[in-house]
Amino acid sequence: MRHPKVSDCVDVFDALWPPALAESWDSVGLAVGDPDSEVRSILLALDPMDAVIAEAVVLGADLVFNHHPLMLKPVKSVNAATLKGGAVHTLISNDIALFNAHTNADSARGGVSDVLISLLGITDAEPLTPHTAGIAASAEPELPATGIGRVGDLPQPTPVRELARRLAAQLPRTTTGVRIAGDPAATVTRVAVCGGAGDSLFDEVRAHGAEVYVTADLRHHPATEALDTSNRREGGLEIIDVSHWASETVWLNAAAEALEAEFAARGFTVSLQHSAVNTDPWVERY
Repeated sequence: MRHPKVSDCVDVFDALWPPALAESWDSVGLAVGDPDSEVRSILLALDPMDAVIAEAVVLGADLVFNHHPLMLKPVKSVNAATLKGGAVHTLISNDIALFNAHTNADSARGGVSDVLISLLGITDAEPLTPHTAGIAASAEPELPATGIGRVGDLPQPTPVRELARRLAAQLPRTTTGVRIAGDPAATVTRVAVCGGAGDSLFDEVRAHGAEVYVTADLRHHPATEALDTSNRREGGLEIIDVSHWASETVWLNAAAEALEAEFAARGFTVSLQHSAVNTDPWVERY
């Protein structure tokens, strides 16, 4: 067994979460690092925050694998005194590469939303917004569709309150917790989910006939408008709002399993570590 180079790691990441599945506005791939550098240890985390990068330095990680990109928006400077520039300087000065798989990891099978909906016992979900470009368009017909969000049917009708309790028990505990909008006692069968912020997908949720929608970062106006829209139509839509961080960080376990198998299949040995840093920004409520 041998240690991979950064370029080998990129090949593995791209095989599991093809960059062609990323949304057009997204930034995915290798952001920092020398493709020829050897990688003995990878740190998996959700956010490339300073605390995560500092953790990578302490642990001696050679590469940080993130879900969220460090530079989603263009930067004009990597001045070490700036937020993004400081992170880049710390990474380079400690020979640490940085890679992220964002909406491509949302769209891919076994990705963020697949893991989230599986917590409710649904394993045959389909995308809310199927991916129709790139790899998805040329895929074999028998392969499961890729795309943003997931929708599927519960094994049996279940009260919304019970679904929220299941999520609260399985997701990491956060200050904001798990919240319900609509009727907690409503019994539902068809569930839609979107890991992370999903308030742009209410039309798709209704089009798929979902009775409850699980997502994160819901704001007042999108939530109230979604409830009113549902009330004016036959069949309502209940909403479960969870922490953005909690809805996505559960995917890292599945990502680590997939990475371990793929590296081994290619004859590589590399240590995979999970970040111990909770990057949920909310710490208290009153």
